[in-house]
Amino acid sequence: MSFIEHLTVRLARPDDVAAIASFSAAMALETEGRHLDKARLREGTIAVLDSPAHGHFMVAEVTHDEGVQLVGQLMITYEWSDWRNAAFWWIQSVYVDPKWRRRRVFSRMHETVMQEARGRTDVCGVRLYVDQDNPIAHATYERLGLIRSAYQIFESDFVLPPKTPKE
Repeated sequence: MSFIEHLTVRLARPDDVAAIASFSAAMALETEGRHLDKARLREGTIAVLDSPAHGHFMVAEVTHDEGVQLVGQLMITYEWSDWRNAAFWWIQSVYVDPKWRRRRVFSRMHETVMQEARGRTDVCGVRLYVDQDNPIAHATYERLGLIRSAYQIFESDFVLPPKTPKE
């Protein structure tokens, strides 16, 4: 059997929190040079897993002789479109462990997301944003059939104060 036959994409579970938070921290450092507050990141990950209204994580796992290993993740969040009376799914927090890149991990995750989204009547499309200085990601997304949108992202990014430990 090939590697891809041992790759499964599934909805994340509470026991995936540590791996997801670790992947998200690595992604932020790699793509934006940002060191994330690990406690806040863990709480944010748990918040998504505990509240489907926030979104949901998908993870890619490989089964091999040593057991099961998470090798990738992405998060889906929702944007309501009054024009379409349905939601866009936004792909965010994409990360594939460097040892598993170029082995169709993200492709399989994307295929799974697209299949699920197309099977729903309350989803009108799938979007993602990518750093303008990440040509490898651009090429990957274009190869999967995603097209550049006419929209550009503008934002006001609030720097949140550090979380204080709960008493």
